[in-house]
Amino acid sequence: MENIKILDCTLRDGGYVNDWNFGNRSIKKIIEKLSQSHVDIIECGFLRDVPFDENRSLYDDVKKLHPFLGKKNKDTIYVGMIDQPYIPLKKIVKCDGSSIDGIRLTFHDTEKEIREALEYGKELMNKGYKVFIQPVGITSYSDEGLLNLITKVNKLRPYAFYIVDTLGIMYKNDLFRLFHLIDRNLEPSIHIGFHSHNNLQLSFSNAQELLILKTKRNIIIDSTVFGMGRGAGNLCTELITHYINESTEEKYNTIPLLEIVDEHLSRFFHEPQWGYTVPYYLAAINKCHPNYASFLINKQTITVKQIHSILKQLPIEKRDIFDKKYIEDLYISYQEKYVDDSENLECLRNLLDGRDILVLSPGKSLAREKDTVRNFIKLKNPFVISVNFLPEDINVDAVFISNLKRFEQWKETLENSPETTLYILTSNLLTLKKQSSIIVNYSNLLISSVTISDNAGMMLLNLLNSLSITTIFLAGFDGFSVDKTENYIHDELINNVEKEALLNKNEAISNYISSLRKDMEIHFLTSTIYDSERMKLSIYL
Repeated sequence: MENIKILDCTLRDGGYVNDWNFGNRSIKKIIEKLSQSHVDIIECGFLRDVPFDENRSLYDDVKKLHPFLGKKNKDTIYVGMIDQPYIPLKKIVKCDGSSIDGIRLTFHDTEKEIREALEYGKELMNKGYKVFIQPVGITSYSDEGLLNLITKVNKLRPYAFYIVDTLGIMYKNDLFRLFHLIDRNLEPSIHIGFHSHNNLQLSFSNAQELLILKTKRNIIIDSTVFGMGRGAGNLCTELITHYINESTEEKYNTIPLLEIVDEHLSRFFHEPQWGYTVPYYLAAINKCHPNYASFLINKQTITVKQIHSILKQLPIEKRDIFDKKYIEDLYISYQEKYVDDSENLECLRNLLDGRDILVLSPGKSLAREKDTVRNFIKLKNPFVISVNFLPEDINVDAVFISNLKRFEQWKETLENSPETTLYILTSNLLTLKKQSSIIVNYSNLLISSVTISDNAGMMLLNLLNSLSITTIFLAGFDGFSVDKTENYIHDELINNVEKEALLNKNEAISNYISSLRKDMEIHFLTSTIYDSERMKLSIYL
């Protein structure tokens, strides 16, 4: 097993989960414990041309890494990764052994990026660094393209050349085919590395297959502690090192790896932020970047079946590199079903004319402050509209539904609701089989912000604004907490949205409500993060 090396990239790939904010002490301790575990290569983070923050594993200068390494283990290689646009070469001092020993270079399958990577790699090698050449999404290369790249890599003679399964789609036969193609054509002195993502739960089994290959080639297998990494995560360092200890030779100390989990990573796993999920599996079988799946998951408006349908529509040339605008446009196009709603809008306008309007969203404040809401209804007799749900103890005049996922969740309850309840449905949904349902155009109500383009509450406010409603009262619009259990009045409404997406939604909704207030008076009846000066209820109660 002397030809096998394990490279741990927790501080780099794991950083996608927490924005690389591990904390100064944790960065040092993680590197220290990885060294104690005898992991062969430790990746300490990214080298990027960004402002340096000692609490993040991002470094704008090779020298900034030195204080984090402590006493280096002579048997361990310490590396960093550089992605494009590459950090200026002047920030990379000559390798003298005091800082990192190697640099990993990523690039996409374009003539320009390949040329830049190889030229940059040559300069790094001249400075004394071990260079790892890592083409993003190697599964998308044609055999001819891959062989052309290998020819160029052979001239450079870097430390390692990588099989990078960016999309997490490789089965054993795919891995073997690529490995043997590369092995037969790559200079014998160059290591072959394998970096996998766990979308199909194959990282561990594929790594085991590499370990039993009868080859003289030096092999590097990438992993992260606890599999920490965005989306479905990565091969677990503690699993692969234990497997090697059990199956071949006692080489690694796994206890420090478990200490890393217990002392430094468990706080990031307070709620699942990486690991196997059905949508990420769908991204893999559709051979597309996992961020496409993440984007659609965070919408929380469509089912898994619909996510699959949308991902299947991605053209081949768009699948490897995430294009946020493209997937947003594809999503909107998928949702869009145009109807002539002019008569329906006029009907709504007449129905709401002269009435106070109360809009209910399913935030927990609706339960905590239900007496306030009930007193308001008793005093003002407003027209009450709920958004994507039906309250249990408040009678509503209408339910606005724009979200198929919510519609499916509430379908049985909605169909058993009073016949007098009006259903306002956007045109991306099938109509309920009730006479009291009307359809309004989905696309006309969309918000310009991608973050909340089809947020149901904001779409309803758009609808009311288009009907010339000048005053609206809101309840249950609490805002999103990163503690997802605090976000909804009903547990079944809790969804698996990433923390960053929740915070971005808060900001976007707050900004949009501010813009709507140029045309409308918007008052909050219950506690909310969207209004610093909530209306004085005594005026109305």
